[in-house]
Amino acid sequence: MSPNAATPDELARRVLHRDANLLVLDKPAGLAVHPGPRTPESLEAFLPALAFGLCQPPAIVHRLDRDTAGCLVLARHPKALRRVNRLFAEGAVGKTYWALVRGSPREASGTVDLALLKVSGPQGWRMVVDPAGQPATTAYRVLGAGGGIALVELQPRTGRTHQIRVHLAALGCPILDDPVYGTARPGAPHALLARRIVVPPLSPSGTGVDVIAPPPPHMRGAIETLAPSALLSPSLDGGSG
Repeated sequence: MSPNAATPDELARRVLHRDANLLVLDKPAGLAVHPGPRTPESLEAFLPALAFGLCQPPAIVHRLDRDTAGCLVLARHPKALRRVNRLFAEGAVGKTYWALVRGSPREASGTVDLALLKVSGPQGWRMVVDPAGQPATTAYRVLGAGGGIALVELQPRTGRTHQIRVHLAALGCPILDDPVYGTARPGAPHALLARRIVVPPLSPSGTGVDVIAPPPPHMRGAIETLAPSALLSPSLDGGSG
């Protein structure tokens, strides 16, 4: 979905989970979470359509890159926002991503532990691997490979900007159509999906949230070819990200 195709009704239909405290939205690729110089239209403009009867719109808890599709958590009231923010800060929220990459990691599974630093230049800013940066760790496993591409499942153990994108590029297998850390076709969204989110209970008497997002159209065909069985089973173990 392009930003111009997003409508309040369409986004309301993309809610994967709703309870008294939280929403989990299947964010479409191409829609920025927050507005910016290059993304004047963003999810923020559509939040009133996601109030579902409450007197105030939900609040965005975390962010996904504009072209990353999938699970995005929203808090429905201030108390829920404070509690879920604490869980994210403590690393208690489980996050699983799927990426289609060019090539394939040398090992079928492993952990990338490379610090990341933000640098700026004439073409704008980007994240680079640098020991002077912030620690960043990502666990991964290959779900399927063929035809020069692979489907990789990832769990970020830290939450650095562009972490998965940079770590995959460092493995020699950048995400398909990543314009910053790989090679992209004009107008094509990069092939990264926030596949699963696992949120512990917000209170001792509450229940947790475990939600899986479907692959977006620009990824689904390749996933069905490379690893059709992956669509039938939960991802990894839902551990903390």
